[in-house]
Amino acid sequence: MNARQRFAMHGAYLHSSLYHKLKYLFAAAFATLLLYSVLSNQYNHKPDIAIPFPSTHTEDFPYSTREHPIDGLIKDAQVQFERQLAKRSTTLEHAASRYRERRGRHPPPGFDTWFQAAQDSDAIVVEDFFDRIYDDIRPFWAFDPKYLRRLIREESHYIRVRDGKAWFVSDHLELRQPWVQRWTELVQEMMPHLPDLDMILNVMDETRVLVPWEEMAKHVAEEQRQRNIFPNSEAVTEYTKYDDEKHDNDEQHDDEKKRSDDKLPDKIQWIKGEANQYWDHYRVTCPPDTPGRDTPSLKTIARPPAIPTHPMSYATEGFIKNFTAAKDPCLQPHIRGMHGTFIESISMSTTHSLIPMFSGSKLPGNNEILIPAGMILDSYDLFSGGETHGGNWTQKKDELIWRGVASGGRNKDDTWWGFHRHRFVQMMNGTTLSLLNAGEDVAPSFNLSDTQVAHSGRGLGKWLSSFSDVAFTNLECFPHREDNTCWYVDPYMAAKEKIHMKEQYEYKYLPDVDGNSYSGRFRAFMRSTSLVLKATIYTEWHDDRLVPWVHFAPFDNTFYDIYAVLDYFLNGHDSEAARIAETGRNWAEKVMRREDMRLYVWRLLLEYARIMDPSRDRLGFVGDLKHTK
Repeated sequence: MNARQRFAMHGAYLHSSLYHKLKYLFAAAFATLLLYSVLSNQYNHKPDIAIPFPSTHTEDFPYSTREHPIDGLIKDAQVQFERQLAKRSTTLEHAASRYRERRGRHPPPGFDTWFQAAQDSDAIVVEDFFDRIYDDIRPFWAFDPKYLRRLIREESHYIRVRDGKAWFVSDHLELRQPWVQRWTELVQEMMPHLPDLDMILNVMDETRVLVPWEEMAKHVAEEQRQRNIFPNSEAVTEYTKYDDEKHDNDEQHDDEKKRSDDKLPDKIQWIKGEANQYWDHYRVTCPPDTPGRDTPSLKTIARPPAIPTHPMSYATEGFIKNFTAAKDPCLQPHIRGMHGTFIESISMSTTHSLIPMFSGSKLPGNNEILIPAGMILDSYDLFSGGETHGGNWTQKKDELIWRGVASGGRNKDDTWWGFHRHRFVQMMNGTTLSLLNAGEDVAPSFNLSDTQVAHSGRGLGKWLSSFSDVAFTNLECFPHREDNTCWYVDPYMAAKEKIHMKEQYEYKYLPDVDGNSYSGRFRAFMRSTSLVLKATIYTEWHDDRLVPWVHFAPFDNTFYDIYAVLDYFLNGHDSEAARIAETGRNWAEKVMRREDMRLYVWRLLLEYARIMDPSRDRLGFVGDLKHTK
C-alpha cells in the first residue's frame, strides 16, 4: 500500500495534546507570516516558498508570561461592539437625526413607516448597520434616473413593484434555482409600502459587475457633491409612479446632453468565456496603490500555491485584526492562485459598466447592490439550520466538523491544488499532515517548510486527527463522473458520507469557507450553539452588524493560521470559545432573523426607488422636523 492510498483510508490516531514546541511554532511563526511589497514580481515565487520562522526556538510557549494576541483581539472587538451598540436608535426622531448626520441627506419617503415596522419587530436599529446599503447605492447618484431605468428594461430577471404589488419577471425560470421566487416572496412581505420599482437580479453564483476604480471614484465624488439637507418646505414626500406605457426614446437626447462628458452604453455588454482570467477583470477595481492592481493573472498554478513571506497589514502577530481588509483580494494578490473564483469559476458573465443589479453576495471590488442571498431565504435545513440548533456547550464533542462538495469553481487536473476547498480539506486532515511530515508527496495544495516539520515534533498530524473531521461528500470532478470518483484527486483524498446539520451541531467547532461564491450555511451556523470559524473573500448584507472575535472567530483565506487559532481555543481557552459561540448565537437571533432581512431590503428599496426617481433631488422624509423651519 503506497502513501497516497494510506492517506485515502484516513488513519486513526489517539487523542494527544499539542506540546509547547508546536504552540511556539504556530503562534510565533504567524507573527512573521504574510504581507508583501507592491511590486508584482514578488508574487512570481517558486512553488516551494516557505513561511519564515524565528531563528531561535525554545520549549516555552511565547504567551505563557504575557497576554495571547487573541485575548487582546477579543477585548478590542468587544469594546468596538459596545460602542456601536450604544448608537442604537429607539425613536423615530433619533433615527432620522442619525441618518442625516451619517448620510448628509434627509431619509427617503417612507422612512417613518419603515422605522415603525422595525419597532414592531423588536429590531435593533443602529445606523451603522446599514452602511452597506449606502456604499452600494452611492455611485448611482451620478447617473440620470432615465438612463438607469432604460438599462433595466434590457435585462431578463427582475422583480417588479407596481401599485403596492410585487411579482417577478424572468425567462426560462424553470432552469434556475428558486432564488428569484424566494426574493420575490421577501419583497411581497413589504407590500403595500414600497413605491413602484424594477430590480434586476443576478441569478448566477458568481458576481458580475466590475467597474474600474477610477470611474467609481468619480461617481462617489459626484454623490458627495450632490448631498443636500434642503429646507423642509422644499421636500417632495411622494415617489413618482412608473408609466410603463411611455417610451423613452426622446429621453436619450436629454441623458446624453446631461452627461456629454461620459460614454454611457445604451445596453450592457456582458463579457463571457474568460473564467480563467477573471482576476484580470477584477484587478481594475483595485485602488492604484494596492499590490493587486498591477499583478496579472497566473498562467499556471504553482504546486503548492505560492504565499507571501511578509506580515499582512490586516493581522496582528499573525491573527486577523481587520476582517474587512482580510477579505480584500486587492491587498493580497496571492489569493488569485489560492481561490477558485480567480482560477476558473463555473460560469462568467461580467461587465465593466455600472448597472443597478441586485445580488446575494459579491467580492469587495464588485459593484452589485447586496441583498440577503436567496439561498438563505430557503427553508432547506442546510441553509436555515433546521428546527434545532444544538445543545449546551459542555455537552458537545470537543471536536471540529466540516462536510461539503468540492465546489469553488471548475477544478481540473492541472489546477485543483489551487482551489480553496481542496486546500482546506487537505490541511485539516491529520493523516495528510503525518505523511507529509514523513516526507511523502501527499499535499500539493499547501506547503510545510523543513523548519515547520523539524519543530512540529511530528505531532501535528496526530493532533489534528484527535479532533478534526473534514472531508468532501462529492469530488465534483471535471468532466463529471457519476460514481463520485475523480482520477486526479483520488490519490489524495476520498469522499465521505454526508452529515446532517443537526448532527454537526453536536460539535463545538464549525468552520465555514467559500463555495462557488459565499457560503450558504453561515447564517445557519451562526444560529447554532457552536463556535463558527470563518474565512471568506465575499461580502454579504449582514457584515456591518457582526463583529469578528465577538460573534465568530476569523481566519485567513490562505488557512495557514487555522492551526494557531484552533490551538488557542483547544488548549486552555474553552471558556472563550464558549462565550463567542453563545454571544454569536444570541446576536444572530436578534439581527439575522428573517424580519431583519426584510427590514434591510425594505430600507434598501426605499433608497433605490429614490435614486431611480426623476424628483430625487427633493425626495425626502421630513416628518420629524415638522415643527422646525
